[in-house]
Amino acid sequence: MKRRELLIVLGGVAVAWPVAARAQQKAMPANGFLNSTSPDTAPFDAAFRQGLSETGYVEGQNLAIGYRSAEGHYDRLPALAADLVRRKVDVIVTSGPPAAVAAKSATSTIPIVFGVGSDPVTLGLVAGLARAGGNLTGISFLTVELLPKVLELLSELVPQAGVIAVLVNPDNQNTERNLTDLQEAARAKGRELHVLKAGTENDIDAAFATLVELHAGSLVVVGDPFFTSRREQLVVLASRHAVPAIYTFREYPASGGLISYGADLQAAFRQVGVYAGKILKGDKPADLPVHQSTRIELVINLKTAKALNLTVPQSLLQRADEVID
Repeated sequence: MKRRELLIVLGGVAVAWPVAARAQQKAMPANGFLNSTSPDTAPFDAAFRQGLSETGYVEGQNLAIGYRSAEGHYDRLPALAADLVRRKVDVIVTSGPPAAVAAKSATSTIPIVFGVGSDPVTLGLVAGLARAGGNLTGISFLTVELLPKVLELLSELVPQAGVIAVLVNPDNQNTERNLTDLQEAARAKGRELHVLKAGTENDIDAAFATLVELHAGSLVVVGDPFFTSRREQLVVLASRHAVPAIYTFREYPASGGLISYGADLQAAFRQVGVYAGKILKGDKPADLPVHQSTRIELVINLKTAKALNLTVPQSLLQRADEVID
């Protein structure tokens, strides 16, 4: 399927709007998809479109979708959100907290369906989970709440690591809370925690150079849309520096990372598509409760563990939802 038939340049960012959205704007509803990172998120896009199809909407047949991607530059999101508002789309779908916050700031009337890895009430997106109120609703998948468990799993896998590095994106609204939870968990385990910050590709390279200088024995990569889009870079650097790293989503070990513990993103974005379809059929965001995704996956890449000379405890293997050989 050709998703992108017309390219428009906005603020130096290549964005897309299907020809069908211009030629048939009145005959066909339009969905705007605001992505915090790159447009190359095929598994999540496919899951989103599957959810739409379950409500009777198929891109290019009875629905036009305009994709907007900030390429990891979160400061571009307000302009991209404003562009979707100017085009008077019927619903805006957002991926990641930065995109959701930008969309909320851009409109109080167009329905917004978000997918965020944190508490949307704390982010100020909705008034409550049971009854969102306003023009927003969506899917909340656990990320922030799982960080103490993430640290526990990493400590079980690499018990000799007294110094643990944690990589965060300073531009993510969740960063402060993420660090608070991780620091408390590290203190409880008597571990030394060093914070590394990265908001660009170059920052990621620099963070790993610092990690080596600190002689960190392991690494926690905190969930962030930009990091997910740069997972290949992160996995390669972790391998190059022989540092055991834990991530939040299975897409990392599937790309060669060591271990992940977190929500099933594809299941979450399928539900985002279902909600978008319901709203296109006439449901109001205020009447749709925020769906809390509870499917949590523990995924271990044994090939990577062997390359790092790590023996994965049987207790971890028995709890794993997936083991990649």
